[in-house]
Amino acid sequence: MKKHSTKVGQLNSYSTQVLLCPIPSGDEGSESHVKIPASESRGEDTSYKTFTKTVFKVLGGLLVVLCVSSSWVGATQLVQLTYESFPCPLFISWFSSSWNILFFPLYYSGHMATTQDKQRLIQKFRECSRVFGEEGLTLKLFVKRTAPFSILWTLTNYLHLLALHKLSATDASALYCCHKAFVFLLSWIILKDRFMGIRIVAAIMSITGIVMMAYADGFQGDAVRGVALAVGSASTLALYKVLLKMFLDSGRLGEAAHFFSTMGLFNFIFISGVPLVLYLTRVEHCGSPSSLPWGYLCGISVLWLVFNVSVNVGIFLTYPILISIGTLLSVPGNAAVDVLKHEVTFSVVRLVATCIICLGFLLMLLPEEWDLLTSRLLATCADEKAEDHGVELTESSVHIRNCSQANGAVSVPLD
Repeated sequence: MKKHSTKVGQLNSYSTQVLLCPIPSGDEGSESHVKIPASESRGEDTSYKTFTKTVFKVLGGLLVVLCVSSSWVGATQLVQLTYESFPCPLFISWFSSSWNILFFPLYYSGHMATTQDKQRLIQKFRECSRVFGEEGLTLKLFVKRTAPFSILWTLTNYLHLLALHKLSATDASALYCCHKAFVFLLSWIILKDRFMGIRIVAAIMSITGIVMMAYADGFQGDAVRGVALAVGSASTLALYKVLLKMFLDSGRLGEAAHFFSTMGLFNFIFISGVPLVLYLTRVEHCGSPSSLPWGYLCGISVLWLVFNVSVNVGIFLTYPILISIGTLLSVPGNAAVDVLKHEVTFSVVRLVATCIICLGFLLMLLPEEWDLLTSRLLATCADEKAEDHGVELTESSVHIRNCSQANGAVSVPLD
């Protein structure tokens, strides 16, 4: 028997055909034909709404970042301009803190503008007064709950203003960022928060930056006193935030706005005696009311109010990490103003100290499960690389086999 051979060329791919099964015209077919698109449309609507909500939340967060950083830079620079003609830090602190009374009116205005279920002012006020207890706001609770926070608030602002009198705005803003490390340490001690090694490293970096900032001028002069005042301000701010976290645990914007307005009212009524005593003792001589720089004072108060509203209200509207980033961006913002307008020259030690403090601040922003998230991300990247490598090997082997089939003949014996 002769053996014949034939040449088989490159195989063409088969064209696949889709078999369509007609849907019966009965009720069951019509119901199934209607239900499937409805479920798909509902899923598309849900995903679209989720995507839209996320986009608006991110855009709102970027707006909050801009408000936080710009208002803090503007207030810091305006304070230093005010010091040239009005060196009275406690009066500035009392006057600007009293503007916190506007918190609740601003909240109620937003409530009336955005909510369909509108409530009267007195009804909304009573509802938000539950932050002080079921009985609402009483004189005893007004003094008992508000006094510690108002004292800490005034002390924080007063120490920060004193630090601005001895340091540049950039150094004061960098040291202000150290409060994040102090909040973590106090939360770990008082609130029994989770211990995180990376945040301990960040706290050590913040302390290192503080020491280097004080060492920049040889541990002497106004710089050391300014650093001590700024660190004291960051410490009292950290204690204020930890206590506020214990007190305001409901997570309701109206109650928070009510509390800040109440704190501003307490500051206006009771803290006003302290600037008066300093005025009578000539410690802070303000002069006549007509000689005060009201323009600067009102500008500082408005900018600080914008900053406080953005920080405290932004938590309820966007991601908290964006608010922290806005605070951090005030450091390069103040540095740009100091260099371009005031012609401040920064030493290498101060620049390194500022960078270390900012890096420690960024490490504080890492989530609690950052190690697990990082390991999962690395594992996912490794799996994707392995899959891509396997696909490349498969494609290359198929390409080589096709080329060999196209260039050579394959003998098929026929019986």
